[in-house]
Amino acid sequence: MSDIKSLDDLKSAVSGVGAPAAVAEAAPRAPVRDAQGRAYATGKRKDAVARVWVKPGSGKITVNGKEMPVYFARPVLQLIVNQPFGIAGVEGQFDVYATVSGGGLSGQAGAVKHGISKALQLYEPGLRAALKAAGFLTRDSRVVERKKYGKAKARRSFQFSKR
Repeated sequence: MSDIKSLDDLKSAVSGVGAPAAVAEAAPRAPVRDAQGRAYATGKRKDAVARVWVKPGSGKITVNGKEMPVYFARPVLQLIVNQPFGIAGVEGQFDVYATVSGGGLSGQAGAVKHGISKALQLYEPGLRAALKAAGFLTRDSRVVERKKYGKAKARRSFQFSKR
C-alpha cells in the first residue's frame, strides 16, 4: 500500500484504470464533405426547415435561388443569417446555398442560421467550440402552442359575464 501516494492513485487503483492524465482523449472530429467539397446540414426553427450547403468562396449567400439581401430584405434578418460567420471569424470565406420552406421570414432566417452553423462545424471541426459556446448548434425548440377546445386561443378564455 506504500506505492499509492495520492487520492488519484487510490481511485485509479480501486477502479483498475490508469491515472487520469493517461486516459486517451476522444478522437478528433474529421471534416464531412461531399464530392464537390461542400458540407451539408439541415437547420430548423419554429416551422421552418432549411437545407444548407457551405463551400469555400467569396461570401455569396443564396436563399431559394435569390441573393440574401433580396430574400431577407430586413437588415435584422440579414444580421441573424450572418452571425455564425462573425462568431467563427470566417466572414467572406464561404459561399452558402440554402433552400428554405415553411414558417415565416423570421423563422426561416433562424433556420438558415442554424443550418449554416451546423454545416460550418462539419466543414471545419475546429470552429465547433466557438459555435457551440454561442449556442448556434442547438435547435431552438420553441414552437407555437396549439389551440385548446373551450378556449379562444391557446390559453385565452372567453370573456366572463357574471350577469
